[in-house]
Amino acid sequence: MIRSENLRSGYIQEDVEEYIYRLLPERDPVVKEMEDYAEEHRIPIIGPAVARLLALLVQVSGAKRIFEMGSAIGYSTIWLARAVGTQGKVFYSDGDPDKAKRAEVYFRMAGVAKRIEVKVGDALALVKKTPGKFDVIFIDVDKQQYPGALQAALPKLQRGGLIIADNTLWSGKAARPAAADDKDTKGIQEFNRLAYSSKELYPVLIPLRDGVTACRKM
Repeated sequence: MIRSENLRSGYIQEDVEEYIYRLLPERDPVVKEMEDYAEEHRIPIIGPAVARLLALLVQVSGAKRIFEMGSAIGYSTIWLARAVGTQGKVFYSDGDPDKAKRAEVYFRMAGVAKRIEVKVGDALALVKKTPGKFDVIFIDVDKQQYPGALQAALPKLQRGGLIIADNTLWSGKAARPAAADDKDTKGIQEFNRLAYSSKELYPVLIPLRDGVTACRKM
């Protein structure tokens, strides 16, 4: 039985979800320690199934410069840094300095610290002011910020690059009318609307775990 909230989707049949996670190979000790810490301290992470998809998209796209909007303890950052290779660069961003410090410890443990630049502050502001453009921008900030995150990310993305966003089904709530005070669900719904109505993007919403949207900039 899936016990971690970081693995449960809220809309996929439990036996199907169990099957997906049983297929996954064992993670290395650093990644496993991060998964255990995140579960114990109720810190949201993308989990290994989505992380493998993220790594695959980086590998097949040949991305070398990545900006991560909302990095927490750096779980997805490590998967990105490994996928991008020794010549690549990943920009970590998070508003919590304590999470950033913990993430830096994990980066050193995983042997990828030299590939990662840590930035603390508002991810939307940081992506705008970081020089240059990116091959991949990964969005995992507060859900009510998703529309603004997309608008901040798009001008910073190379043509042919990918914007990838986690939680775009939001436990299935994105498919249903949102309550008047549910800013998170409304944020996800608006993000999805903007992505699919944009003439600059070719989006696909993948119903893996909590929903992952990958958009290629045309």
